Amino acid sequence: MNWSDEWLLRFNCDKCKVMHIGHALKTEYFMVSEGKRTKLEEISEAKDLGITITSDLTSRLQCSGAAAKAMSTLGIIMRHFQHLDRQDFLLLYKTYVRPQLEYCIQAWSPYW
Repeated sequence: MNWSDEWLLRFNCDKCKVMHIGHALKTEYFMVSEGKRTKLEEISEAKDLGITITSDLTSRLQCSGAAAKAMSTLGIIMRHFQHLDRQDFLLLYKTYVRPQLEYCIQAWSPYW
């Protein structure tokens, strides 16, 4: 908080959360802002810039979310286009479905 006060970049205590990565020690963290002491909420998963991060650093939630979104888009394509040849389907798939599956893959699966 001293750093944020010095640089005039105040943190919103209600939006700050704590995630323990690598240990499960019961530790409580507090922020003091304007004389008010606020306990930070402990979370096990968070979503930032479209990437789901969990405390065990697995990509299970990210993968299942991306797959569900891609399947939904694929369903929309199949409902709205009754007669698709292979070339048209590939164009739609590469344009709308594949980017959802590959979004930020470098962050959640860098060795893929």
